[in-house]
Parts: sequence; C-alpha cells; structure tokens
Amino acid sequence: MVKKIQKNGSDKKASTQAFNSPLSGAIKDSAQQIWLAGLGAFSKAQEEGGKAFESLVKEGLSIQRKTQAVAEERISEATSKVSSMATDISSKASGQWDKLESIFEERVAKALNKLGVPSARDVDALIKRIDALNQHVQQLGGKAPAKTAARKAAPAKKAVVAKPAAKKPAAKKVAARKTTRKVAA
Repeated sequence: MVKKIQKNGSDKKASTQAFNSPLSGAIKDSAQQIWLAGLGAFSKAQEEGGKAFESLVKEGLSIQRKTQAVAEERISEATSKVSSMATDISSKASGQWDKLESIFEERVAKALNKLGVPSARDVDALIKRIDALNQHVQQLGGKAPAKTAARKAAPAKKAVVAKPAAKKPAAKKVAARKTTRKVAA
C-alpha cells in the first residue's frame, strides 16, 4: 500500500527540485510512451476486432447452412414417414371397405333370393339351357331357331302397360235416368 508521507515545508522544496531533474523528464517520456502504446493497442484491437467480426460472421453463415441442411433432412424424413403411415392406413381402410362391401353384397343376394329374384348365375344357367334346347330342337326339327345372341345383345324392352280406357259411367247413368224419367211420365 502507499503510505502517505507528511509534507513539511522543506520537503516541498526538495520535491520541486526532484521534478525538475532529469528523472522527471524520463518519467514524462515513459508516461508518454505508455499512453502511445495504449493508443496503439486500442487501434490494433479495433483492426483485429473487425477481422475477428468478419471471421465470426463467416463461421455463423457456415453453421446456419449446416443447420438448414440438417433441418431439411429431418423434414424429408418426417414427410416420408407420414406418407408411409398414410399409405398403410389407406390400405387397411381399403381392406375394411372391401370386407364391408362383400358382406353387404352377400346380404343383398340373400334377400333377393328370399324374394325369388334370380341371380346372375341363375340367368346365365337358363341362357345356356335355352341354347342347348335350341340346338336339340334344330337337330330334331331342322328349323333354325331364333338366335339367342341377338336376344342377349338387345336390351330388354320394358313392357308398355296401357292404361285402361276411362269408363264413361256418368254418361250411361245420365242416359239411364233420362229413359226412366220418360217411362215414368
């Protein structure tokens, strides 16, 4: 620690002489050099700081690019996983719909069978039987039967149901009333 020295009047004279001596000039020169060294260090730090800043920016840019590449890779992995999961779910749902459709078709076929509606197989069997009978008739009678293929190709025509003619009961009743009135008169 620095000790405080008591100053006497005689000490003041000695100290003023000491500052005027060559030692004081050396101290001033030394202080000036220290000051200049500090300014040089500050200037150099500013220069090096700019270079250091630029190098930090370059490093930050390269790290950003690497991070973006990794993020894009992760996103593509996640996208592929999600799309594969969606495909799996879609195929499972499709399988369930196929099962449901077959169950529905079976139940409809049973209901139609109970109502006496022939199935497509029954109709095909009847057509084959008709063809066989036509061939047998042709062998026996010698006449050519009508082509069943033309019947198959032609769409079935809907039967036109004629509406019954409207009766004219009112006219008959009026005529009957007139004759009964004449007879009664």
